[in-house]
Amino acid sequence: MLLQNQIAEVVEDQQSLFRTKEIGLEREILRHIPNFENHVLIVSGIRRCGKSTLLRQLFSQTYKHAIYLNFEDVRLSGFDIDDFSRLSKIIDKKKVKTLFFDEIQVVKNWELFVRQKLEEQYRIIITGSNASLLSRELGTKLTGRHISIELFPFSFKEFNAFLNTDNYKKTIDEYLTKGGFPEVIKRKENQLLNQLLTDILQRDVAVRYNIRDITRLRQLAVYLISNIGKPFSGKKLTESFELKSNSTTLEYISHMEQAYLIQLVPMFSYSLKTQARNPKKVYTIDIGLFSQNSIVFSDENGRRLENIVYLHLRRKYEQIYYFKEKGECDFVTIKNGKAEELVQVCWEVNDINQKREINGLLEAMEYFQKDYGTIITYNQSDKIAIKNKTIEFIPAHKYLSE
Repeated sequence: MLLQNQIAEVVEDQQSLFRTKEIGLEREILRHIPNFENHVLIVSGIRRCGKSTLLRQLFSQTYKHAIYLNFEDVRLSGFDIDDFSRLSKIIDKKKVKTLFFDEIQVVKNWELFVRQKLEEQYRIIITGSNASLLSRELGTKLTGRHISIELFPFSFKEFNAFLNTDNYKKTIDEYLTKGGFPEVIKRKENQLLNQLLTDILQRDVAVRYNIRDITRLRQLAVYLISNIGKPFSGKKLTESFELKSNSTTLEYISHMEQAYLIQLVPMFSYSLKTQARNPKKVYTIDIGLFSQNSIVFSDENGRRLENIVYLHLRRKYEQIYYFKEKGECDFVTIKNGKAEELVQVCWEVNDINQKREINGLLEAMEYFQKDYGTIITYNQSDKIAIKNKTIEFIPAHKYLSE
């Protein structure tokens, strides 16, 4: 339990800092935030991707009279459900109707307070770094009363806007290495990504899910980050890292996914059982994490390119699969139950791999009855017609900037 004057002091300090910090680069998602009147707006995303900055941009442009409170402030340690009544009194004194809450899910039963404030006609925006905690708890207490959006590290377009350049052909190499975490790009300190991985594993996974074996958790995370674009077997990982059981391994992986550290892509099938039986591919939420934390002994340019193409698609689509029958197509995006984009990724199409890359995409096009497919390469442009179908080769810098 905290005293009201303690909470009030934290609110004042955070409010002052919140107002004076830089607004930063306007995020693309800012223009697409839906009307959330009578709903709670949830902004989820990996730690350090810019959620607090997005709140400041909303504050500056739209909601100039708001209270901001980050519940991960060490001075709020011990904040519990009873302290919300004291926070309510502070809010009443401020006479504001918009509330910005960062990481409120660290407080048990926080959703009860949010529901109460929503009933009192407050406008509420919550940010958090764990998708499942936010959606599960609000889904129970605020069914139909919340809207969720996701924020990612900088896209390639945002990366170039931050660097104040439109020379996409030149900056693609830098993006393939550094990725898009705003603070890393601003400070030019890639080693921040090592500490970020540690913070995520400790604070967003181990602490929240009461995992004691942090060493094996980290080993598993590094393995997955090192193997982007590859399918994995839970059973083999259990044996390799000597974990208690296959279910433990899958739980660890799920926790990392919910913390946005990794992303999993299943094989496409109309049968959910078939999907579950087949291995998923793993990608990281930002290629910079691969650059700084993976254990690889080559540049892995092809897998880097595949990962950033995945992230480009993930910003647009919630459902992404890989397709595999005789051949393989890297990405199939689904919208409203139908295939939308079919995308193959290859660093360079040459005499050795041309047949494999084209046939894999063509097989997916025939399966989904699509007349157009794309192959994203590092710098090749072309367009070919096969069996009345069109396949376009698009350089990565052009595709990612569209």
